[in-house]
Amino acid sequence: MTHFKKYTGHSFWLTGLMLTVLLTGCGGGNEVPTAVEDTTTTTGTNDTTTSTDSSSVTETAPANTAINVPLNQKVVVTFSESMDASTLTTASFTVTGKDEAALVGTVVYDADSKTASFDPDRNFTASTVYTAMITTQAKTATGTALASNVTWSFTSGAATAVDTTAPTKVSTYPVDTATDVPINRNVTATFNEALDPATVSSSSFTLKQGTTAISGTVSYSNKVATFDPTNDLAASTTYTATISTTATDLVGNALAANLVWTFTTGATANVAKGPAPVNLRTAGDFVILTKTGITNVHTSAITGNIGASPITAAAMDNVFCTEITGTIYGANAAYTGSGAITCFKGDSASNTLVANAVLDMGTAYTDASGRTTPDFTELHAGDVSGQTLVPGLYKWGTNLIINAGNVTLNGGANDVWIFQIDGDIVQASNTSVLLTGGALAKNVFWQVAGGTGVSIDTNAVFEGVIMAEKAINVKTGATVNGRLLSQTEVTLQSNTVTQPAQ
Repeated sequence: MTHFKKYTGHSFWLTGLMLTVLLTGCGGGNEVPTAVEDTTTTTGTNDTTTSTDSSSVTETAPANTAINVPLNQKVVVTFSESMDASTLTTASFTVTGKDEAALVGTVVYDADSKTASFDPDRNFTASTVYTAMITTQAKTATGTALASNVTWSFTSGAATAVDTTAPTKVSTYPVDTATDVPINRNVTATFNEALDPATVSSSSFTLKQGTTAISGTVSYSNKVATFDPTNDLAASTTYTATISTTATDLVGNALAANLVWTFTTGATANVAKGPAPVNLRTAGDFVILTKTGITNVHTSAITGNIGASPITAAAMDNVFCTEITGTIYGANAAYTGSGAITCFKGDSASNTLVANAVLDMGTAYTDASGRTTPDFTELHAGDVSGQTLVPGLYKWGTNLIINAGNVTLNGGANDVWIFQIDGDIVQASNTSVLLTGGALAKNVFWQVAGGTGVSIDTNAVFEGVIMAEKAINVKTGATVNGRLLSQTEVTLQSNTVTQPAQ
């Protein structure tokens, strides 16, 4: 498609384990740690894109550290380049439960999706940690062997965790019956669970104008099916997107019915500016999401769901139900709050929900950090006070400072800003991030890799989705219209935090 830069994240951020593997003979010049070294969870510069003569494991299902995995699903791994199918066998792709022998099963490689699937001949044992491995016997289509083994782990669900349920839609872009849609964006559908990548193809995902099929490329990654039209769509035209029931989840459950939605492009060839938006997946169901908890000085006003995992739900105890319009999701039933806990959910299903959202938060972070070819680099040496910023991809190797004046983001309702910040965000008291020209907070993404995180000082106003490696500290009286997604903690002090309008 034309008229806007395409940005795609080529790396996959996995908690606790690096899944990127260079191939022997790679001359990319980048030092890449071994497959079992933890390098991707805390660096913030975790773009694991490799050189053209190398390959990487870009995605696994189940994801590393996933919990409550259905007992009857298969294990799938996605590669960044074509592999030699004959080298992907039960010898090179193994799945082993703790204190168990390696599972017996069948390995199948799908060339179109570059995925290998391991289908066990029996269900997983309940509540058991399994380790999957791709060994150095696996080779690319050109015969280059993996430099080292790749491993990841997941935990199976309870004895009743057998998946017989059809996958369902979480969201689509554009939404059904949307109007004034930009002509230069991809069409996507996000699902509630991982699909079998081999079943998401140009035969199962189509885009039509009337009865005329639109040419394009279909891809799948991390619960998201994408149709990328070859050319820009026509203005003032209604299109129909369809994902058929040939698409299945990792158990083989098909969609219950074809997923069909329509949308109409803008009358004046509406062209969206800036990169494609970051898909938050289920992390977008939360206004605040953390791994280590939420600290709150009363009284705050929170609109939207909040959650923490894997830490105990007690780490959110000083957010009271009277302060939130939404639900508090925790990893267990330990939340007590003010004594009233009607806003809290900590059962097994809620545990799985928030744990998956945390994984999706990591995936979104990697997407944002992995976007390449920024439109602006080191703009104003990181001090954007008093500046007006147009849509685009921005990158700084320093802190981002809003200190002596407001920063204005000026653009339309479909335009996107992504800020890649290697340092911290430091926003001074009584300053604001201003959105003008119709710009929306849901389309503003702040990816923050600094060692401290984000500081929004007293009575400041902030707009957009923050994705931080470290803490997000919102000080007394400050207001946030967006989302606070932290790999550690979020601290509130009598704040107003509101999820962005969709």
